[in-house]
Amino acid sequence: MATLPTSAHSNLATQSKFISSFIYSNTIRRNSRWFFISTSCSSRARRQLCVKTVATDQKDAATQTQEGSLATFPPDSASIASMIKYHAEFTPSFSIESFGLPKAFYATAESVRDMLIMNWNETYEYYEKLNVKQAYYLSMEFLQGRALLNAVGNLELSGAYAEALKKLGHNLEDVARQEPDAALGNGGLGRLASCFLDSLATQNYPAWGYGLRYKYGLFKQHITKDGQEEVAENWLEMGNPWEIPRNDVSYPVKFYGEVVSGPDGNKQWIGGENVTAVAYDVPIPGYKTKTTVNLRLWSTKVAPEEFDLRAFNTGDHAKAYAAIKNAEKICYILYPGDESVEGKSLRLKQQYTLCSASLHDIIARFERRSGDPMKWEEFPEKVAVQMNDTHPTLCIPELIRILMDAKGLSWKEAWDITRRTVAYTNHTVLPEALEKWSLQLIQELLPRHVQIIKLIDEELIHTIIAEYGTEDLDLLVQKLREMRILDNIELPDSVVEILSKSEESSAVDHIEEVGKEAKATDEEAQSEGLNTEKKKEVTFEPHPKLPKMVRMANLCVAGGHAVNGVAEIHSEIVKNEVFNDFYKLWPEKFQNKTNGVTPRRWIRFCNPDLSKIITKWTGTEDWVKDTEILVTLGKFADNEDIQSEWREAKRRNKIKVASFLKEKTGYLVDPDAMFDVQVKRIHEYKRQLLNILGIVYRYKKMKEMSPDERKARFVPRVCIFGGKAFATYVQAKRIVKFITDVGATVNHDQEIGDLLKVVFVPDYNVSVAEVLIPASELSQHISTAGMEASGTSNMKFAMNGCIQIGTLDGANVEIRQEVGEDNFFLFGAHAHEIAGLRNERAQGKFVADPRFEEVKAYVRSGVFGPYNYDELMGSLEGNEGYGRADYFLVGEDFPSYLECQDRVDEAYRDQKRWTKMSILNTAGSYKFSSDRTIHEYARDIWRIEPVVLP
Repeated sequence: MATLPTSAHSNLATQSKFISSFIYSNTIRRNSRWFFISTSCSSRARRQLCVKTVATDQKDAATQTQEGSLATFPPDSASIASMIKYHAEFTPSFSIESFGLPKAFYATAESVRDMLIMNWNETYEYYEKLNVKQAYYLSMEFLQGRALLNAVGNLELSGAYAEALKKLGHNLEDVARQEPDAALGNGGLGRLASCFLDSLATQNYPAWGYGLRYKYGLFKQHITKDGQEEVAENWLEMGNPWEIPRNDVSYPVKFYGEVVSGPDGNKQWIGGENVTAVAYDVPIPGYKTKTTVNLRLWSTKVAPEEFDLRAFNTGDHAKAYAAIKNAEKICYILYPGDESVEGKSLRLKQQYTLCSASLHDIIARFERRSGDPMKWEEFPEKVAVQMNDTHPTLCIPELIRILMDAKGLSWKEAWDITRRTVAYTNHTVLPEALEKWSLQLIQELLPRHVQIIKLIDEELIHTIIAEYGTEDLDLLVQKLREMRILDNIELPDSVVEILSKSEESSAVDHIEEVGKEAKATDEEAQSEGLNTEKKKEVTFEPHPKLPKMVRMANLCVAGGHAVNGVAEIHSEIVKNEVFNDFYKLWPEKFQNKTNGVTPRRWIRFCNPDLSKIITKWTGTEDWVKDTEILVTLGKFADNEDIQSEWREAKRRNKIKVASFLKEKTGYLVDPDAMFDVQVKRIHEYKRQLLNILGIVYRYKKMKEMSPDERKARFVPRVCIFGGKAFATYVQAKRIVKFITDVGATVNHDQEIGDLLKVVFVPDYNVSVAEVLIPASELSQHISTAGMEASGTSNMKFAMNGCIQIGTLDGANVEIRQEVGEDNFFLFGAHAHEIAGLRNERAQGKFVADPRFEEVKAYVRSGVFGPYNYDELMGSLEGNEGYGRADYFLVGEDFPSYLECQDRVDEAYRDQKRWTKMSILNTAGSYKFSSDRTIHEYARDIWRIEPVVLP
């Protein structure tokens, strides 16, 4: 275990000099004064901080700030070592006796944070001064990953930090591995949000992210003989060195209670349960820029007075801290189970907490910057709010509530401001993911918001009636059923009145128009024994047996000024299927914004070997910010020198992964085998089941061959899986169990040896992805066509020269276009065919391929252990019924998938061809930078401009 050099304890002159001249003289400025901190102590003596103030005028202070910035005076390794030693000494989370890796990480991170705070302060002082329009990105997830290497890389201090830590007895990479992944997200939704923050900062756009500070995350995944087991994340156990608690920034959040009308008719929401949302800031640095944006996370608590001391002293401890626990649990878990009413209520509380606290904060900033008199009509000219999926939908009624109830605006004014401020990103076409909430639950929890949602619903109904009229009531009923925000709920009185008049009028018209025809046909119909009722009654009444629901996606579309999908094919499905009626009503609202990923984290920092090759052959490092330069690689794809370098870089990454897999799973794999990877959230539509069944078929065929035959027939493969199944998603957890059982059998089969390995990596997260993706050679993106909105892991793999096998789904379509059809292994049914294929299945017309029947029988034979896989295999059988009939078309695509895998083997045998394909994948990935995506959001939706700090 390393220890700090003696000078760290006995002589802090170097630290004192550096901190005085560099950090504090540039960061802590209050009321025209600079605060210089001097330190002098030993490890055994008491520590003292002497604060001396030096007065300067405001102009001189501003000049010193500008001239003393990081960009002007980047610290050298000696200064950085002093900073690290300072934090090891004065902001310790560990005992002072040693300087082991955990302590080294926290001290290093805190030293980086000092510099980020300096840039963060400068960024927002400048934004405040200019009063720029700012975008606010609200998301329930931000899947950040580790921050240290990304931060020092963006600050262009990787070399200096590596040298500094070497002087202190440590390696930068070893120190970085001590950092736990921030447990603030789960999948692509959260990772996209984090890539966006990186791109916003890098491109100098004024923006903040808002999220929740989950104490225990989603869960930490353990793999046992029984499959997946979940335990709470412990990422905050030792504290988070990146976050800055803002105890002075807090807002009240109310639940339950009642709504009363004041003497002036204004509504007041009173009583109920009150919690406090407290801000924690995480600075996000841009690459090669001073701009540092903010991720503000909310944590929940109640005032100390809520602790019932009387109950505690009488022994009723649960009652004593009930209010505290009730508040704190809002931010315990990401996506708490919602099978129970309590679980649903907690999820809704989370969503409202995010919306309410964030909007109060945004409005407070607008008011501070605007001054008097307040011009609320300018709010959309200074604020853009982006809802990342439907989780932040309550932003719409909450913004209206604040504007009306707290700021005194009229309904018309508040509604207009809200529609011009808020925009919505749709991330799914799955019906279950288009959130619906029980009206009764929202009524109990947020009574004022239900009143406002009813007003929005009424406004929408009048818009629909204005568009379609009341002549064809059948059509109107259809449109209202599809488009209303309130599902299966009575029509507002104002609408009933219109329809009542219309029904009377249309009934008279109907009789006059069809009277003669009806008389003539009655006799004919009666002679044939048919029902002669003239007109079926049109009803707008709710169904008594169906639940009353609030459709959040419809509220997003109605309440925002823009709706975007996240891939070209997905945006077309959104327009033509999911929200087709809304698209016909408001075509100008709908846009496509294909997702992207940051090339800093996903090439430059996670794959330094490949980065060096790209820089060498493109002649510049500018590709890190301008990925269009990657296209240049295409012209060298046949060059033997770059191919040799490319293969060597890939192999070095594979050797790292082989070591990583041994550490995490105990399995030994051959780095000369093909690395075939599928890492993503476990879900039936993502079809990990198709992948593993293909592997089982491959294994069965190997077992039927002689050693020479199987060696000639099959390319050696290491098949790597990773991803979490939601804790209550039984079928997904069965798939995890199945994969691990197959791996346990195959990996111990000495006959097969290194020809086939199957490895499930536990607790897949961003840091694991940063290890696996650079080493991957084939990646699987094999969702049922039309069901994946976009995907972002496919983009990361392409950037790292990994060839893909997949369906025409999500961003696969655009990736295939850019990398070239010959450099993408395509199989499976197309999106426009899916509905017809399901219909054929329901009619009993599907005939399974014999190979599919063969592999299911092999699984049921017990070759992979005693677990009963009838439920899993049964989901692929039958023609109808819940959990049956192969809804995700695994059997339909299975033969096409096997044949495509044969083409993969054939291509891999020709390493020159394979390497060329790999280079062309990286060259074609230029389009999928989140920098491009953010530029399109800023230009088309938020209408904000870059602001470059002086």
